[in-house]
Amino acid sequence: MTINPRARLAELGLELPQASPPGGMYVPAVRTGSLVHVAGQVPMIDGKIAATGKVGAGVTAEEAYHLCRRCALAALAAIDQIAGLENVTRIVKVSGFVASAPGFTGQPAVVNGASELFVAVFGDAGRHARTSVGVPELPLGAPVEVEVLAEVSG
Repeated sequence: MTINPRARLAELGLELPQASPPGGMYVPAVRTGSLVHVAGQVPMIDGKIAATGKVGAGVTAEEAYHLCRRCALAALAAIDQIAGLENVTRIVKVSGFVASAPGFTGQPAVVNGASELFVAVFGDAGRHARTSVGVPELPLGAPVEVEVLAEVSG
């Protein structure tokens, strides 16, 4: 049975946002062959950063988890724009970056926000390799950023 990602999003009560415009000299996603490389997505709402700060000091791990879900939705919007969401055959790799306060070591649990969303939308095809790292700063003061590599057909 093939999973319909748009139907799954609707069942989850989620909608794809508009693909985020680039904040610099790059494009939101690039397709090469059967792979779509999505540029790092920070959590945006209506074109504005959804939250700022460091996880573990001002931003809780739970808040950051939900912000990672927002980043994952933005990545799906970029994939949809360039290749069509229904053409995703696998989420291959997710790289999660967490602006971390000193001593915060819960980056994997935070990035689970993105990982769990991909599995909820694509089932087993949403399971992926992953990197979760703590960093001192992210663009626009964002607490999280998510980068995605997806395989597509067609």
